Amino acid sequence: MSLGIWPKPKSTEGNPPEDRSKIPDAKPIEPESAPSTRLSLFKWIFFIVVLFYVLLIYFHGPILTQLGKYLVVQHPLAKSDLIVCLAGGDVERGLASADLFARGLAPKVFIAREPIPDGLETLKQRGIAYPESIDLMAMILKGLGVPESAVIRNDQPVESTFEEAERVGSLLKEKKYRSLILVTSPTHSRRAWLTFRKAIPDKEIRIVVMPTPYSKYRAEDWWKTRRYVREVIMEYQKLIYYKAKGLV
Repeated sequence: MSLGIWPKPKSTEGNPPEDRSKIPDAKPIEPESAPSTRLSLFKWIFFIVVLFYVLLIYFHGPILTQLGKYLVVQHPLAKSDLIVCLAGGDVERGLASADLFARGLAPKVFIAREPIPDGLETLKQRGIAYPESIDLMAMILKGLGVPESAVIRNDQPVESTFEEAERVGSLLKEKKYRSLILVTSPTHSRRAWLTFRKAIPDKEIRIVVMPTPYSKYRAEDWWKTRRYVREVIMEYQKLIYYKAKGLV
């Protein structure tokens, strides 16, 4: 009877330990975000955009009208010491200022000089007469019956509405005026009102704002005219800037 011989197990003595870094990670692999999630998000964004567009189409009239109305400030007129015809918009503002003077609402009209155009001195040296805006405003007022003695000219150029308000504030102190009427364009009236109130903090000085009635701007349909679209956009930009700078 022959005896079976079992094979001896292999000895692990002397063999290097098994490199466990080669063993695959046993952690479960998380699935990547499903494409359906991204698609769902895109659908929601698209829905919101479409909804906003539909609302803008159906309600753009009332929304744009309110944006246009916000810019316009008008106060009841009262007899004052000074009419301030703000620089810019010479014709429409000059007409309104002359009307107020003719009605006896103030005995004096203040006008300011706008920044000097580049190259003006060279133009004058070459013998070419070029009237500045303040000269045109003075001409308009005189032609409409405002005597030169009633016009107060500020011949130092002003760079902004705030600078103009500061000049007027200095004049009020010098002449001891206690009230004024601001004449400006409708789209500029709110910023003018806020700026003058900031530059002239004395609450005892009455400031009345009069948007010129000679402007064709209408809050109900301003977006139909390119000129007024530009004016409204620029005024909102300036209002934001003035607010950020603490000028209003």
